[in-house]
Amino acid sequence: MSTHYTRPLMFIAGEWREGGDGTCTEVRDPATEQTLAQVPRASRTDLDDALEASAAAFEIWRRKPAVDRAGVLQRAANLLRERAVALGPLMTLEQGKTLAESTFEFMHAAETFDWYAAEALRANGRLMPARLPGARQMVLPQPLGPVVAFTPWNFPAALPARKMAGALAAGCTVVMKPSEETPASAIALAQALADAGLPPGALNLVFGVPAEVSTHLIRSDIIRKVTFTGSTPVGRQLARLAADGVKPCTLELGGHAPVLVFDDADLDRTVATCIQGKSRNAGQVCTSPTRFIVQQGIHDEFVRRYGEAMEQLAVGPGLDPANQMGALANTRRLQAMEELVGDALAQGGRLVAGGRRTQPRGNFWPLSLIADVPDSAKAMHVEPFGPLALVSRFSKLEDGLAEANRLPYGLAAYAFTQSAATAVAVGDELQAGGVGINSFAVSQIEAPFGGIKSSGYGNEGGREGLEAFMHPKFIHHAT
Repeated sequence: MSTHYTRPLMFIAGEWREGGDGTCTEVRDPATEQTLAQVPRASRTDLDDALEASAAAFEIWRRKPAVDRAGVLQRAANLLRERAVALGPLMTLEQGKTLAESTFEFMHAAETFDWYAAEALRANGRLMPARLPGARQMVLPQPLGPVVAFTPWNFPAALPARKMAGALAAGCTVVMKPSEETPASAIALAQALADAGLPPGALNLVFGVPAEVSTHLIRSDIIRKVTFTGSTPVGRQLARLAADGVKPCTLELGGHAPVLVFDDADLDRTVATCIQGKSRNAGQVCTSPTRFIVQQGIHDEFVRRYGEAMEQLAVGPGLDPANQMGALANTRRLQAMEELVGDALAQGGRLVAGGRRTQPRGNFWPLSLIADVPDSAKAMHVEPFGPLALVSRFSKLEDGLAEANRLPYGLAAYAFTQSAATAVAVGDELQAGGVGINSFAVSQIEAPFGGIKSSGYGNEGGREGLEAFMHPKFIHHAT
């Protein structure tokens, strides 16, 4: 597959089409600010065609034996592994992350398809003791129906793969709207599935004005499930639309992850892990560690070492393998960094590292650390979604937990400690869908991933990610 960035197309009923309503969205390289391509915006006809194709394909796909559905996913996974090196530069061009991150993400997408291929074979029902002689009572898991899926720009292969794989493994068909800012990655997944033998219409890709596309698709009687990854305000809006049609949702929304660092933490390991966790995808991760709540005895040394390590990180174009962190995905994130840093400093925060643009061209922002940040600072309650870390201090465990749980978000939370007792306490008390102790790896293919409170509901990943696309039908067979 060529690494040349060509004009993205929509994928409807097994065919690539220009389509569109006559208007387009630009895809820009965040490292150079150059236009890469124009993405057509779906017309109402395009959307209706995708819906009809999904409905027709569902009658075929849901009846396929699980072993056949698994075979398609496995072949697609193999194709993605073969193509990952060629596809990596496309993701870096459109999203800005480093080439190593982009290539790994396609490999991760392949593993996601593999895992759900195997999980499709374990979608077991159950028999239960009948109340009457000669009767049978059973639970039969069945696919919900056509699914509409919406994914953002920060992980343009991993997030679509998670939704595609779970839905297709369950026997559902999918109409997906990936981000118009990063279309090539989802297109590559669709091509791999098509090449692997996915029936036409089982997966459809459309692009367009998000509010218009989501409203039209969710209101359709064809759609029986909604899955969305994105901001909390948009998630609330989509949930209201789905509620009008009594349609279940999986919503993976915003976060503002706290990090408790205790006095007994291994400081060398903690700082190294925090650099890696904060620089990943330039902090544009819903689970990115943001509020570092550090115990008094280790606070000053942690701040000094963390700031020094940040200053050593190489930031630049993602295609250059010498760089450890690439550009922010768009100018909106750059403007957000400027606003949030400026506000935090005006509120009395102390700049330790970064804090200003270092390159005149491109959406580059260095890892930035601000200490002694008051709760009144905007960044302390608005998700930065960028390479900004905020440090405050605590004395007792109870105080640290209170600060960690202060916000209405509950996607991920972390702690660094060598105490087994402390680890148990924070595991029990941190209010989050995923808790990492001495680690930021809270999103794994084989484990459920989802939030609580304003971070959403429902799960992706693990067996829960398959069950989200199925309903347990009860059958009572009396003789």
